[in-house]
Amino acid sequence: MKNVDWVIEGDILTIRIDLTQDFGPSSSGKTRIIASTEGNVSVGPDREEKIGLNVYRPKKADEANARKS
Repeated sequence: MKNVDWVIEGDILTIRIDLTQDFGPSSSGKTRIIASTEGNVSVGPDREEKIGLNVYRPKKADEANARKS
């Protein structure tokens, strides 16, 4: 996982992500990765629920233009 933390209190799942992080471009190059579970993962050892999470932002215009050059 990248930049994803969570806690379960009773039946409430609380997710924490630092939105200042940047793990570089996505595989397509269209977005920047902020956080990811990198696929579906269990929310806890004694839970049947799964989570698959990706947080990203679009590339800035100047980044997109630099790639075309």
